[in-house]
Amino acid sequence: MPTLHKIAESDWAQVWKLLEPVFRAGETYAFLPDISEAEAHHVWVEMPTLTYIAKDDNNEVLGTYFIKPNQPGLGSHVCNCGYVVADNARGKGVASLMCEHSQREAVRLGFRAMQFNLVVATNTGAVRLWQQLGFEIVGTLPGAFRHAKLSFVDAFVMYKQL
Repeated sequence: MPTLHKIAESDWAQVWKLLEPVFRAGETYAFLPDISEAEAHHVWVEMPTLTYIAKDDNNEVLGTYFIKPNQPGLGSHVCNCGYVVADNARGKGVASLMCEHSQREAVRLGFRAMQFNLVVATNTGAVRLWQQLGFEIVGTLPGAFRHAKLSFVDAFVMYKQL
């Protein structure tokens, strides 16, 4: 079973190796496919309140997530998270483990709800998993995501009270 740890700077090379192909694919995250490693580090590690990694027994990074306020000030009691799982770890419970952990961390940090702002509708595995974990689709954004292969596709806003 993977274990979760706060990211250390020494983990970044493995995390970038995991994030880079996901961002470059342009199918699930709104980051530009040519995002630089420095910019990815900024948005994934420096900007969030916390960033975690899931590691296996061999110290290999299987996944990562961040948690941060979704909005400043009067909206800061709702958090936002982003998750990425390594290809070789998909379907093995890593995303579920990270999402459940992030919800506990959110409560510990004083957040009252969690919101995913742009869940790409064609990312059916993620949509299904988030729903299984209690998130509801509270809005559909028609054509809000410019998918690298499918052109403009819908995205969902998903929400869960904690």
